[in-house]
Amino acid sequence: MSEATHAKVIVIGSGPAGYTAALYLARANLEPILFEGDIPGGQLTTTSEVENFPGFVNGVQGTEMMDIFRKQAERFGTRVLPGFVEKVDFSERPFKLVADGTKYTADAVIISTGASARYLGLDSEQRFMGFGVSACATCDAPFYKDVPIVVVGGGDSAMEEASHLSKFGSKIYLIHRRDEFRASKIMQKRVMENPKIEVVWDSVPIEVLGDERGVHGAIVKNVKTGETREIEAEGFFLAIGHTPNTKIFVDQVELDKAGYVVTKSDSSETSVEGVYACGDVQDHKYRQAITAAGSGCMAALDAERWLETQE
Repeated sequence: MSEATHAKVIVIGSGPAGYTAALYLARANLEPILFEGDIPGGQLTTTSEVENFPGFVNGVQGTEMMDIFRKQAERFGTRVLPGFVEKVDFSERPFKLVADGTKYTADAVIISTGASARYLGLDSEQRFMGFGVSACATCDAPFYKDVPIVVVGGGDSAMEEASHLSKFGSKIYLIHRRDEFRASKIMQKRVMENPKIEVVWDSVPIEVLGDERGVHGAIVKNVKTGETREIEAEGFFLAIGHTPNTKIFVDQVELDKAGYVVTKSDSSETSVEGVYACGDVQDHKYRQAITAAGSGCMAALDAERWLETQE
């Protein structure tokens, strides 16, 4: 049986959190291994332009920014691997991991696998991803000034997204498949009293319309009558939730009811000593590149200090 490759710290996942954690670990001479996962660079690679990350005066393409993050982490000695971690064992130290069939061990592990936005599964939705289709109003709202926008969802997230987008767009069409919202009453009240928001009840989008310039509308279907309607819009925002990428961590670290990794207050520590979590895999509130990067720094510093106590 082949011997496992050992690292002082292994970072599972890339994106702003993972790459920042690796950068700090590498500068501390801990020679981390980072597994990029199935989407190297994370969700930001599906974003056309990032304008709200400090340091990029004129904005930057999401893929370009993540490439810069990766190269900076590699510059100081991070070993970035394209593999996907398929199994972990945190029951004893050193921790055991399997990535693409190869065994690894680590004294400490940082989880930064992120969370995936839920989509409707439409081919047209994927075709215009980053070109009119988005799952983050906070990130992309400024790109849709004075134009009509579609928002899909019925929970608190959808209410927040629609309200935020109404500060930019000329009109917001909030598409909901039922005849009542599941959002909190106060959030519903804000939406219903907003003159720029029109609720389209009992309806689901069946196609996103667009061309080489981007989205220009959507076709929605009334689930009760079967009738279809075309809505003119230049933005199409999904607000139907996120799914944390934590399947391999079930029964390994504590997860909350929604599947996010639970971390201690003001810390990146998980329920397992020596295992840390950062970024969207443990943050269901902010979900921003800058907060993810900050939590990656925290995880690296926590891991570094803990390793010093072990020596």
